[in-house]
Amino acid sequence: MTVSRRRFLAVSGGTLAAPALIGMPTARAQSTITLKLHHFLPAVSNAHVHLFTPWVKKVADASEGRLKIDIFPSMQLGGTPPQLYDQARDGVVDMVWTLPGNTPGRFPTTEALELPFVVSEKALVNARAAQEYADIHLKDEVKDVKVLAHWLHDAGHIHASKPVRTMEDLKGLKLRSPTRLTGEALKALGATAIGMPIPQVPESLAQKVIDGCVVPWEVVPSIRVHELVKNHTEIVGSPTLYATTFFLAMNRAKYESLPADLRAALDKCSGMVFAEMAGNMWDTQAINVRALVAKRGNAIIQLAPEERARWVKTTEPVHAAWIEQVKAKGVDGAALIKSGRDLIAKYEKA
Repeated sequence: MTVSRRRFLAVSGGTLAAPALIGMPTARAQSTITLKLHHFLPAVSNAHVHLFTPWVKKVADASEGRLKIDIFPSMQLGGTPPQLYDQARDGVVDMVWTLPGNTPGRFPTTEALELPFVVSEKALVNARAAQEYADIHLKDEVKDVKVLAHWLHDAGHIHASKPVRTMEDLKGLKLRSPTRLTGEALKALGATAIGMPIPQVPESLAQKVIDGCVVPWEVVPSIRVHELVKNHTEIVGSPTLYATTFFLAMNRAKYESLPADLRAALDKCSGMVFAEMAGNMWDTQAINVRALVAKRGNAIIQLAPEERARWVKTTEPVHAAWIEQVKAKGVDGAALIKSGRDLIAKYEKA
């Protein structure tokens, strides 16, 4: 059979190219996908440096370099901290770190863990419990995004312009509150609670708009609390006065558009894995920051056990009021509090 030169070249060229095509991954499989993570604290904050930066590397390693996450701190992509959740929902950004408490009442199920004297003073216990709590209870409430992780920090303490040793010392003291229910607890104890996102705290302290704030040790240096006030009251022991819940949330459509293997890589680094990273970071940095503040010469006061018992008793009505409030939304608050406490107890024994 005679084969024309043109036909020979076409056939032989295709034959030669075939092994290369078979052995080469598709362009889709090889391409790198870059996601944007937006949050509210500065790049020098402990959470940015010691949690999100190593987590981003962990995701990159798990995806063999094909999933890259760029972090944008200090609201660099625009908006305000209370808008972060909606930025993820609406696809303005791909991922956010945010506080459910920035939008009071929007996520009532999370609030069971923000009630006074429910959670542990240790972040690792709280973070593990919060992630399991989310897996059980939060799916309907956050179905408009993909929540990659849900966690709590360690014990929040009182940082103020004057020493706080008793409930009477709180009377009239204007304290920044991170969440609605922490505000209710502070009001019950006699303080004037002022809700505000954490980036506003330094200026508010400097301008005497507030007399202090309640935050965990970890965040103190990034917002210069130890430079602006000289007194720090620790609420020692578990359960502690308060902790704040957090979301690492992703635009759902963006998550679902990822190739299956990259979703698997992201999932592998999220959930309980991320929660444990967060818990360890908060616990470690609490020790480091406390030592920094003590070295500076600031006063660190520990609430006496009998005074702590007074605070627990005085804030009990906050629980009852919350149970009634969420009942109107069809939420069984008492059951959620029990579930939260049971999970805290589980992980305190772990």
